[in-house]
Amino acid sequence: MDLYTVSSNFLYVSFILYLVATIFFGATIGNKREANTKSKASKIAITITILGFLSQLVYFFVRWSAAGHAPVSNMFEFIAFFGMMLVLGFIIIYFIYRETILGLFALPTAILVIGYGSMFPREISPLIPSLQSHWLYIHVTTAALGEAILAISFVAGLIYLIVKVDQTVRSKQTTWLEIVLFCVFATMAFIIITSSFDATGYEAEFVQEINGTEQSVEYHLPPLVEPNNSELVSDHFTTGIETPAWMHGADAGSKFNTLIWSLLGGLILYGITRLILRKRVAAAIQPRLSRVNTDKVDEIIYRSVAIGFPVFTLGALIFAAIWAQEAWGRFWGWDPKEVWALVTWFFYAAFLHLRLGAGWHGEKSAWLAVIGFVIIMTNLIFVNLVIAGLHSYA
Repeated sequence: MDLYTVSSNFLYVSFILYLVATIFFGATIGNKREANTKSKASKIAITITILGFLSQLVYFFVRWSAAGHAPVSNMFEFIAFFGMMLVLGFIIIYFIYRETILGLFALPTAILVIGYGSMFPREISPLIPSLQSHWLYIHVTTAALGEAILAISFVAGLIYLIVKVDQTVRSKQTTWLEIVLFCVFATMAFIIITSSFDATGYEAEFVQEINGTEQSVEYHLPPLVEPNNSELVSDHFTTGIETPAWMHGADAGSKFNTLIWSLLGGLILYGITRLILRKRVAAAIQPRLSRVNTDKVDEIIYRSVAIGFPVFTLGALIFAAIWAQEAWGRFWGWDPKEVWALVTWFFYAAFLHLRLGAGWHGEKSAWLAVIGFVIIMTNLIFVNLVIAGLHSYA
């Protein structure tokens, strides 16, 4: 068995362990369970979580050995590392606050993140020249760690909002909360749809003309939208609708097509869930969280940002600027990725200012934490995959 297979097996084991740990964390909620039973369930849950993290850590170093470089150089590797750091952030916060409900939301978030990353090509490939630097390890890993710790504030913020937002009446707050939960369903749909068509070996091929040259573009989902200025060369159905011309990222048409499939699949999953529950999803969850200590959750929101923000600053701005100077001869170049990292930094700086200076606690702070995670995921998904730039992932 080669090292690539070994590393993949350990990642799969960690994925399963996180699922099992989520079930045990689920056993700690509710009003009727005895304290002793809940204590045992929480101990088992955190133990399994740690085992899952250690398994993913083995995946990381085995793949590093197989590749000859830190496995953070493409979308799959970076997202898998981001998910691993999210779990690490949760473990650290858990042992500080002992809030078990955090695991019931943090682990599914990590599972969805890792599952999302696993839909990208997983083959080990040599580094391109611009990535052949020790700053790859320093900048990318530190930035991912900072973002992962910041993501814990999102998890805590989501819990706080589900508990505190009044679900007895329809309002802007309930609508936005449902939109956030819909995004979770869309991510689940992406994983399910992509896995299903991948299992069937589906592939449609287009020839696209870019700057006078033709290139082949492969679709692994049925083309609801085709690449701009292209022609279908395989025998498959197509709607004839083209991807907007302003999308210039690598394989932008294929990625835009996948986004549409994810949104449509998310609508179907969300709609089925609503039909089963016969109420808003947050309204169905809220009674289960009636015993959550919201003051502690609010404190977790702040502490996660207070810890994650300086780590993110170090990795995504300072280390990034040093590497940019080394690789491209300038500290700053207004590349889309650099701009969005700066947007993220300003947002969390504003978060801390509003929290400490203007007294934005509770619900306001929770909404900011959720918005911050949306900004992080926009950077990870949209900027990396759709907008062309020096940081665009293959």
